[in-house]
Amino acid sequence: MKLDRITRDAEVCMGQPTIWGTRITVAFILKLLASGMDIPAILKAYPELEEEDIRQSLAYAAWLAAEQVRPIPQEAPRP
Repeated sequence: MKLDRITRDAEVCMGQPTIWGTRITVAFILKLLASGMDIPAILKAYPELEEEDIRQSLAYAAWLAAEQVRPIPQEAPRP
């Protein structure tokens, strides 16, 4: 999976994943899509974005959703 347009920097948007060269977060793009905006509408509203930025945001979200967290079983306290 190629995610060369997404970056994280502790100094930008508190370290949230953003589109490279902007302060637009991946989460913001996902919220726009979830609210019903389509890609052309997002690109019109945010001309600094490209279609690939939106596609990589979706790919990043899919990658995160597929991650499996396996908690370490907690041992019973010893007497």
